[in-house]
Amino acid sequence: MTTIKLLIIALSSAFFVSSANASEHVHGYTKRDGTYVQGYQRTNPNNTQGDNWSSKGNVNPYTGKWGTKQPKD
Repeated sequence: MTTIKLLIIALSSAFFVSSANASEHVHGYTKRDGTYVQGYQRTNPNNTQGDNWSSKGNVNPYTGKWGTKQPKD
């Protein structure tokens, strides 16, 4: 493998390890109108939006989706 490929793999692994420690499971629940919301993983609550998976520049390690929201901080 090339050095660049190894670097990308190492950085990706570090991202997923650190992301896994910064999340919590939200149990599924039923809304008032009877709609069931399936359980999911989310980032731990804190006082910033910049590290949320839905913020631009971040990737949700569970779904692979890129964030689309502009952080407010």
